[in-house]
Amino acid sequence: MKLDRLLGFRFKETPSDCQIASHILMTRGGYIKNVGSGIFSLYPPAKRIAQKIERIMREEMDAIGGQEVMFPVAMPAALWKESGRFESVGSELLRFSDRAGADMVLGMTHEEAVVHLARGAAQSYAQYPFMVYQIQTKFRDEPRARGGLIRTREFTMKDGYSFHTSQEDLEEYYQKAYQAYVNIFRRCGIPEVVSVRSDSGMMGGKVAHEFMLVTDVGEDYLAICGECGFAANMEVAETVVENAPREDRPLEKVHTPDIKTIDGLCGFLGIAPEQTCKAVIYQKASDGALVVIFIRGDLEVNEVKLRNLLGEEAHPALNAEEVLPCGFIGPLGLPRGLTTIFDRSLRGAKNLATGACEADWHYTGFSPERDVAGIACSDVAKIQEGGVCPQCGKPAIGLKRGVEVGNIFQLGTKYTKAMNMTYLDQNGKPQYPIMGCYGIGTGRLMASVCEARHDAYGPVWPMSIAPWQVEICALRAQEPGVAAAADALYAALESAGIEVLYDDRKVSAGVMFSDADLLGVPVRAIISPKTLERGVVELKTRDKTLQKEIALEHAAQEIAALVKELMKQGGYHNA
Repeated sequence: MKLDRLLGFRFKETPSDCQIASHILMTRGGYIKNVGSGIFSLYPPAKRIAQKIERIMREEMDAIGGQEVMFPVAMPAALWKESGRFESVGSELLRFSDRAGADMVLGMTHEEAVVHLARGAAQSYAQYPFMVYQIQTKFRDEPRARGGLIRTREFTMKDGYSFHTSQEDLEEYYQKAYQAYVNIFRRCGIPEVVSVRSDSGMMGGKVAHEFMLVTDVGEDYLAICGECGFAANMEVAETVVENAPREDRPLEKVHTPDIKTIDGLCGFLGIAPEQTCKAVIYQKASDGALVVIFIRGDLEVNEVKLRNLLGEEAHPALNAEEVLPCGFIGPLGLPRGLTTIFDRSLRGAKNLATGACEADWHYTGFSPERDVAGIACSDVAKIQEGGVCPQCGKPAIGLKRGVEVGNIFQLGTKYTKAMNMTYLDQNGKPQYPIMGCYGIGTGRLMASVCEARHDAYGPVWPMSIAPWQVEICALRAQEPGVAAAADALYAALESAGIEVLYDDRKVSAGVMFSDADLLGVPVRAIISPKTLERGVVELKTRDKTLQKEIALEHAAQEIAALVKELMKQGGYHNA
């Protein structure tokens, strides 16, 4: 490929609407072009990278028995009504009507489509287990599209779905899929991706893992133990709280005029936040009913844990002051009929300050297990930096930001039951298949590799997914001998099956090398009048680990051998 024929252009300026490295560099380097909020076109370099990522994903899915299929992007809403998600999923699901007035959706995920495909084709236990996968466009009307390809509304995704006749079989296959994902990220150049336990969210199921690239640009927070390596998404990480032993004191009602905050109460009484019990008010999304959560004053409510405990969505309460004395709410004296939840941080706690359910009054000496009959505690708190690890019990939890680059779920029978997919077991009885789900976004993975593998000048693409393997830079190609030598090297490398980008433009060395840095090709071969005088080619790798001169007459063979070696280092099967 001649660079002067490559569609797109490269520039120095940082676009005003780009905030993170991958978005900046992939825009400056001529990889992507914004079409609308969270919607992008891919120029040839990005498309070539995406194809290589997809090739790796296909190889790993095929290796664990996957069969590639294709589902439609636009689907009748009737399928989503069967599963119940047409009503339960929010505005992220794009709903529309076709010309006949029928309800339709754009697929943001394809559980309904795969059950529709498989339920007429897998009716006997003898046909199980199996896994099908696709690489397809999806649309999610994401309210916070940002970061270029990191968070988009339209995206390409590899999603796979497995079907099993027992939980044991699903768990065995789940481990195979887990390892396949480890292989994919390693082969794409980011082996440092970590897996964490996660919330299954709208997907359903009880067991889920996310594969996270730890990076400061991530929107998710991970709880990672520095002692034992425990890792979980902050949304689901168990919060272990150890209350310091305190003397049990009697309840005492204290006048606290206009003291409505934990900070104000602590200052007034001369105590620390962990010596308080605060109330946090939410409302159920279904009917607006109030939910009062009591939690130790130094902790925050984890809304994902709360949602899972309630079995429905909830949001911070609006106008709660019409019912409750906000700022003075406590467990004693609450109106009847309210849903109340006590966090586990209150277990074993004694001598706390809490609201008295009366304006301008608080209690001191509150001991939850003594003063509230039949108290039951649940984990609804956010884990904190320096918190106790739920695995090893040491106070070594650190919070890090990360980007989710893939996820796997044990879905169970959520969709097969809802959509009445059955098979006949050995006894001729109908049973619901048990499902697993496995997803990776191509564009997000591409951008994540760029986030992890770049310098100040551009991406440093791994050989396995780089848009081209070698770039030839012919400096001053108009001078005698330079073009001939560069043309000959170009032809020899292409004959050897090497993917070559050839830059023989009449531009300065600075412009040529700046463009080469933005394109991030792993191996660079430089031919100039000076190198020709010495009979050599200057050879560099984009990651700066190699720089040497090689004889011009042997350049094609040495470069081809280097490419092959770098491919092997990346674990590429066909190196």
